[in-house]
Amino acid sequence: MWASASPAAADEVNVYTTREPGLIQPLFDVFTEETGIKVNVLFGKDELVERIQAEGANSPADLLVTVDVGTLKRAKDLGITQPVESETIEANIPEQYRDADGNWIGLSQRARIVYASKDRVEQDTITYAELADPKWRGKICTRTGQHPYNIGLFASQIVHQGSEKAKEWLAGVRDNLATKPTGNDRAQAKAIYAGECDLALGNTYYMGLMQTNEQEPEQQEWAKSLKVLFPDSDGAGTHVNISGAVLAKNAPNKEEAIQLLEFLTSDEAQHLYAEANFEYPLKPGVEPSEIVSSWGELKADTLPLSDVAEKRAEASEMVDEVNFDAGPSS
Repeated sequence: MWASASPAAADEVNVYTTREPGLIQPLFDVFTEETGIKVNVLFGKDELVERIQAEGANSPADLLVTVDVGTLKRAKDLGITQPVESETIEANIPEQYRDADGNWIGLSQRARIVYASKDRVEQDTITYAELADPKWRGKICTRTGQHPYNIGLFASQIVHQGSEKAKEWLAGVRDNLATKPTGNDRAQAKAIYAGECDLALGNTYYMGLMQTNEQEPEQQEWAKSLKVLFPDSDGAGTHVNISGAVLAKNAPNKEEAIQLLEFLTSDEAQHLYAEANFEYPLKPGVEPSEIVSSWGELKADTLPLSDVAEKRAEASEMVDEVNFDAGPSS
């Protein structure tokens, strides 16, 4: 159990979040049950960052919880955050998943992997570099190169390889695309199932969501046709991104907000994240769910995510420079 403050001192905390309600609300419900602190939630998209900025000193937001380190960095750059001082959080979350100045904190982790056809792809290992190998010409699917999930991966390659080699690699991946980038990660799984491509970039947790989707059982069939390959970056491991949170600069309920952050980094909440979201816990010692573990062992790239975030703008420009979203015909 998480060691909480006395419910008698509890009040409320206001959270703006881009997370899907079904993935985050259960954690807030447990927090309220254990502490008596009410969690008021505003669900939205990335515009929530600008909303907090526009609200200024009158913003009711205590926390912003979002799904990409780029958004966390943007919040910091816009000056809408303040450092979090908590020995509990520092003990729970490794340094590479926290902002050096304390302005953002990772809460859970996902990996940018390769979905591969069980029937048409014999190999069980792959590297990111190999995605540019001509042997995969016309066999790779992905969503738009400008999506934050891909921008994060491309930015990590800039850090690892340098700009020139990363650009050559990205052009090589473009040449191997089966068609113009389109759809979301699940659409790529469907394309492999339909025989339109053999490999696709995708996030780990979508595999879990497809495998357990009883409302749309066709997604279970897509997942059955796939195997998970954890690409390696020249021995450095698989690119990962995080969901995370910032403490708003003008948080009216700062103490309660920090209590919620401490809860979200606790063993209990990290386990809930793992089971409900099919994401990887960031707190050492908390195991992934059984489904996630069944895909194999994740060796996460040890690059500080702050370093990757610094290259995101360059990665976005690079996507346009090589006409990635125009597809292989470019």
